[in-house]
Amino acid sequence: GRYSDVSAGDWHNCAIRREDDGVVCWGRDSNAPDGAFDDVAAGWHFACAVREGDGAIECWGTGGLGRNVLDYGQADPPEGEFSAVSAGYLHACGLRASGEIACWGRGSFGRTDAPSGIFTQVSSGTTHSCAVREGGQAECWGMNNYGQSDAPSGKFTQVSAGAWHSCGLRESGAVECWGDDEYDQSNPSPGNYLAISAGMRHSCALSATSTSCWGRRDERPLETIAPPPTTGVVTDVSSGGGERGTTPTPTPTPTPASFTALSTSWRHTCALRSTGTIDCWGQNTNGESADPSGSGFSAVDAGHSHSCALTGAGALSCWGLSTARPTLAQAQSSTFTAVAAGGGHTCAVRSAGTLICWGSNANSKATPVSGSSFTAVDLGEQHSCALTSAGTISCWGSNDNGQRDVTAGTYTALSLGAFHTCGLTGAGAIVCWGANGLRQTEVVAGTYTAVSAGRGHTCGLRSTGAIVCWGWNGSGQTTVPAGTYTAVAAGRDHTCGIKTDGAIVCWGDNTNGQAPSTRSP
Repeated sequence: GRYSDVSAGDWHNCAIRREDDGVVCWGRDSNAPDGAFDDVAAGWHFACAVREGDGAIECWGTGGLGRNVLDYGQADPPEGEFSAVSAGYLHACGLRASGEIACWGRGSFGRTDAPSGIFTQVSSGTTHSCAVREGGQAECWGMNNYGQSDAPSGKFTQVSAGAWHSCGLRESGAVECWGDDEYDQSNPSPGNYLAISAGMRHSCALSATSTSCWGRRDERPLETIAPPPTTGVVTDVSSGGGERGTTPTPTPTPTPASFTALSTSWRHTCALRSTGTIDCWGQNTNGESADPSGSGFSAVDAGHSHSCALTGAGALSCWGLSTARPTLAQAQSSTFTAVAAGGGHTCAVRSAGTLICWGSNANSKATPVSGSSFTAVDLGEQHSCALTSAGTISCWGSNDNGQRDVTAGTYTALSLGAFHTCGLTGAGAIVCWGANGLRQTEVVAGTYTAVSAGRGHTCGLRSTGAIVCWGWNGSGQTTVPAGTYTAVAAGRDHTCGIKTDGAIVCWGDNTNGQAPSTRSP
């Protein structure tokens, strides 16, 4: 099968299947729970994963040495919404949706005493942990007998805590390691890298063309490994420290054509062509990327596991996960002027200006506000918002991160990320509110004509045709290729834009083929 994430533990490995986001583990302690997950981390005789939808962490395993994992509390994570998790020796740490860190399990040496503040990444080692602050500074805590917690100054994009050493990835792509170096595990090979993982007595890093490892020879490959040319591109690496990774995947390209609109979601993208037909690509677990038949479409929106579109006559069509979308009879019950596909639910604006929603109603996200003057609607993971003809925004659903606390103003457009919301004012200013753990609401000043909010990043289209993005850049989703654009769409960890010649360019995570570059029409 094909996988979107992989993590190597001490005695077992875990991965997330592409087709259903389910976790599969092999080796000892391989009894993974059922369900769909966003992130998985394998530690020492236990593993943890972040559930899709509510962001809750679930852990399982035995803990080794004949003891149950619960002896140290590794399988008892705190409640709340998380975006990532990392499993260590007898402890684990998670990154909350707010950007704060929570650690649990055995607390000796201070390994679970997470510092306060906002972070973009966290890694659990054997007896210490490390993280990257929102400003790029690395910080480590716990045992420091080899200097493994003495993080150097300067900015990092990623950090990995191993057994008795740590490694970080600089903004330049260079790797720097500190701590125990008995086997040269802290003496990285020179190069320009994309990802780093520190193991027990070795380390590995991924470049654009190969994987390089250094340290104890019986724990690592003896040579640099280049990915097989027929299997695609490797996007991450794991060396037994519970780090995330991705397996090689093919890189499909959407049909070349002149595109006029597009929408990106977690793992797939849909676009509207000038012919009125729709192309979708990326993950297709539930049929969400299956191109709808027919033409005459005027709008398209990609949700978590489904997609929806409208024709110029107001007819609604949805495809993908059946529980997230209206039935055929419900879709044909009215004509519509706007539609949005979200995290397991769908909402639309009827021609009369009223709202209607279908699918999951967790946190009342599918119970819209009343009114008859709505012109647009958009959906996040657990919240929903709509725009009225008067320029006001009304929201419903979860407000755990303040994503429903609309900043006062008059708006012409809105866009919802996973846990934050943004609006475009008549003066061309972008205003955002809600979760800011990844700085996704810290708008870059300027005059804009469009806004798109992703999971942990946000992008705006300037009046000059330039795209500007801010927030989390772990997959390169805010690193915009040069060019002049007419549209932008921010997804989970990828972004796409339409250039002035009608071609689509995408950047960021391409694990499921959701962000391939396209040739000009």
